[in-house]
Amino acid sequence: MTRGSPEMREDQRFPGVLIHESAYVDAGVDIGPDSRIWHFAHVLGEVSIGPRCSIGQNVMIGPRVRVGAGCKIQNNVALYEGVTLEDDVFCGPSAVFTNVLNPRAAVSRKSEFRQTLVRRGATIGANATIVCGVTLGAYCFIAAGAVVTRNVPTHALMVGTPARQTGWMSRHGEKLGPDLACPVTGERYTTTAEGLTPAA
Repeated sequence: MTRGSPEMREDQRFPGVLIHESAYVDAGVDIGPDSRIWHFAHVLGEVSIGPRCSIGQNVMIGPRVRVGAGCKIQNNVALYEGVTLEDDVFCGPSAVFTNVLNPRAAVSRKSEFRQTLVRRGATIGANATIVCGVTLGAYCFIAAGAVVTRNVPTHALMVGTPARQTGWMSRHGEKLGPDLACPVTGERYTTTAEGLTPAA
């Protein structure tokens, strides 16, 4: 859809941002230019969304959530209070985040929200679940349907339930072989205490 179309329009509060007519953006929100908010999304108060983000259909964000620049949040994702996405994070369709470890309908645990941090360039596959209180390392890759229950190293490939590391991924999103070289870009990596880092 183009700027000025009846369904997708620029909101005067957010120059350069296109918001679908069916989406709700509450007061107290900051959205960077060139971002798009699609059908039936709801952005709650005190949320910060960086520039060049795509917020898909039926996404809920907030309150008090930070989304970095260049993030892509696909359909049916909810980012609850306690979740922070750094720049260039990809959340696949219906990926799930939590913010309480032991919820009960009859017990209020809003004071027990746990922080979940998703570092720059991470990918979270469709229908993956991220249990609260963990950090996903930069450029890690969470496979579709995986259930993450612990911290994830930088560049790690995680699969299964519960998720376990089965390899390493490049910044380009390619699985690394024993030589730790990206098969597409040729970039090489070395191991660190946090996972991998590009070789000098």
